[in-house]
Amino acid sequence: MAGSVMKGALISYPPSGSLGQPSQPNVIVFQINPETMTHAWTEAAAPPPPSDTKVTVTVNPLAATGVPGETFAFTLRLDSDLDLSDIAIDPAAADAAANGVYPRLAALELLQFPSAPPDSGLEGQVSASNNAAAQGSASATTAPRSVPLSQVPVVLFSWGPLRTVPVRVTAFSVSEILYDDQLNPTHADAQMTLTVLTPDALRAVKGPTAQIGATAYANMQSNRVSLAGQAPSGSPGSNIGMLPAPY
Repeated sequence: MAGSVMKGALISYPPSGSLGQPSQPNVIVFQINPETMTHAWTEAAAPPPPSDTKVTVTVNPLAATGVPGETFAFTLRLDSDLDLSDIAIDPAAADAAANGVYPRLAALELLQFPSAPPDSGLEGQVSASNNAAAQGSASATTAPRSVPLSQVPVVLFSWGPLRTVPVRVTAFSVSEILYDDQLNPTHADAQMTLTVLTPDALRAVKGPTAQIGATAYANMQSNRVSLAGQAPSGSPGSNIGMLPAPY
């Protein structure tokens, strides 16, 4: 509909689809856009201190080994009454009559659950001694062996055309407010914290969906640089006068 408000969304990609191709995304469109959001930053990691303590080394206080950390935190309001009001034009809204807002909550909950890649290509090392100890075996050895590891889905947080970033859900809690006669929640507030996956973090992610996240991050950074160049600077005259020579 022309003039309608763009909705935020979370787009999740399981580790991989068939034949090593990216899986089909699950798009969770926000029912009601949050009115406020906290966008927080942590400084980029500094390089490790010099290992040779006998030599005096001047450390660059501005040196960094990556990009700063970044999080988004907000509360999503969910209301099945809104779905029911759209039932005449949206047949999918009929789910609200049977299940309240629980289908939306279930989709958000699944963003935190890991799954193993279909090709079992994601592996980690575990020692046989730990395995044996867990089983009460006296014949423990220390030989490592590979075991399949699970991986939570790559999630894109989409907040308008200029801000789409790869994230991991790092905090999630729900306040369920009202229920129907089957105890399905009909109103809820979902508090979410999303940690942005940096290029360094994405390099360690297995599967084709890592490239989707890397592309989204690069596009976001390109948009940020472009927008910063358009920021109004005002009259620089008085500021330039305060700078030391040769500026």
